Amino acid sequence: MRGADLLAQTLSAAGVTRIYSLSGNQIMPIYDACLDANIEIVHTRHEGAAVFMADAWAQLTGQPGIALVTAAPGFANALGAVFSARSAESPVILLSGDSPLAADGKGAFQELDQVAISAPLCKASFRSQSADAMGDDMLRAVTLATAGRPGPVQVALPFDVLEATTQATVPAMTAPKNPDLSDHAAVVAQHLAAAARPLILTGPCCNRTRQGDLLHTLRTQHKVPVLSMESPRGLNDPSLGALARAIYEAELIVSLGKRIDFTLGTGKVGPINEATQWLVVDADSDAITMAMQNLGSRLLHSVDAAPIALGDTLASIGGNAPGRDAWLAKVDEWIAEREHTRLPDLIDGQISPASLCAAVQRQIDRLDNVVLVCDGGEFGQWAQACTTAGSRVINGPSGAIGGSICYAIAACQARPDARVIAMMGDGTSGFHLSEFETAAREGTPLVTVIGNDECWNAEHQIQLREYGEHRLTGCMLSEARYDLAVAGLGGHGEYVTDLADLDAALDRALASGKPACVNVRITGMPAPNVSAG
Repeated sequence: MRGADLLAQTLSAAGVTRIYSLSGNQIMPIYDACLDANIEIVHTRHEGAAVFMADAWAQLTGQPGIALVTAAPGFANALGAVFSARSAESPVILLSGDSPLAADGKGAFQELDQVAISAPLCKASFRSQSADAMGDDMLRAVTLATAGRPGPVQVALPFDVLEATTQATVPAMTAPKNPDLSDHAAVVAQHLAAAARPLILTGPCCNRTRQGDLLHTLRTQHKVPVLSMESPRGLNDPSLGALARAIYEAELIVSLGKRIDFTLGTGKVGPINEATQWLVVDADSDAITMAMQNLGSRLLHSVDAAPIALGDTLASIGGNAPGRDAWLAKVDEWIAEREHTRLPDLIDGQISPASLCAAVQRQIDRLDNVVLVCDGGEFGQWAQACTTAGSRVINGPSGAIGGSICYAIAACQARPDARVIAMMGDGTSGFHLSEFETAAREGTPLVTVIGNDECWNAEHQIQLREYGEHRLTGCMLSEARYDLAVAGLGGHGEYVTDLADLDAALDRALASGKPACVNVRITGMPAPNVSAG
């Protein structure tokens, strides 16, 4: 068989059933091979969209998400979304077509050193060298993407390697050997038991959507608050209320894969209490080095282990914690704090972001199974602060916006029994609006809610704060009818300017059975923020 056939059959043996892709010359052998391997190809309108979809698929299924793009320009288009997947700790594999090995250095069509470019964005990047090794290359990519702290892996696929014939067979699938982490878990448990006010912080890969009941079990077994941080706003994450207060008051913080980076003020005294001690669990040596540098003598202990595996082991052993009901209740109170609940529904005659989110939450509350997608600058933060569902995909620590429509399409496919509601700002919606055509073609009935304040509001708020109202420039948008555009692409559109019409519009969108857009005119406001005081 061809190298392309060995690639597709190896991925199929590893459990891959769906690939997100935009076609191109160099990858057409893989398209052909996927037919015989029973792998579905979801054809997108932009390479970045394919990676965003693979990212959401990985988050919601626990399986590697596969994105397949063509050579140099297609590969380059995908890279912004790869950075987002790396920050979100998602096991994404980016397969990219490449010029032939035999033409290296000869000025081949779309020749580019892809590995050198993608290496800083990925856990690993490499270029396949032979058809015989293609199966092993795919297994290597799957193993690297899912091991330790999950993240993206990029594999460049020279066209002549894909076309070459091979006698190799699909390599045997072997389950990874899990190290015994019981001694490490016992040390962590001992420190937790000795602290009066402990706190566990996790990174994105350990959140509730991906790890199910793990966080609740850790809380119950060890009588400790457990919080996932996955926003670039870090200590000011509106979805976590007065998080900064909880972190400042903690006596001991166990970092379960949570980097001590900018989201934690790089550990500086002030945002972080000088007396707080830290215990860091991470499989990434760079993350442990960063913790040592940023925490200094406050780093009590570090554990070189995969956060998910250590968390599972810690959850399986009984805690010896004293009664900490008052501490648990206080942290719960801080995390639930929301200043926006005191806002009126209308501000200057326009729908407020909080009242729009409240209407969406009413829909979520009456549905049994919802995946909530939140994306964008200020409105994305409003959505995260004001709405909640059993499963959530957000734009993550990278701070990148624009992936929400793509996330929602993949969410419909990863969780076909769930209703998928995506909330985004009008600026965000423009990045991949054309993917509504993909959604209609694929029959994915996502419902998007656009908080439309006619501007790039995050940057608009910076201009107001830093330069004043007479220095506003370059951040305004128009009264564009995104709902009509979605209808033209095969979906269902609703336009709302009156709060009294909002619930009915959401009802119609959910009932339409089509990819739907509810375009809601709102007043632009800074995201809700709770001070550490």
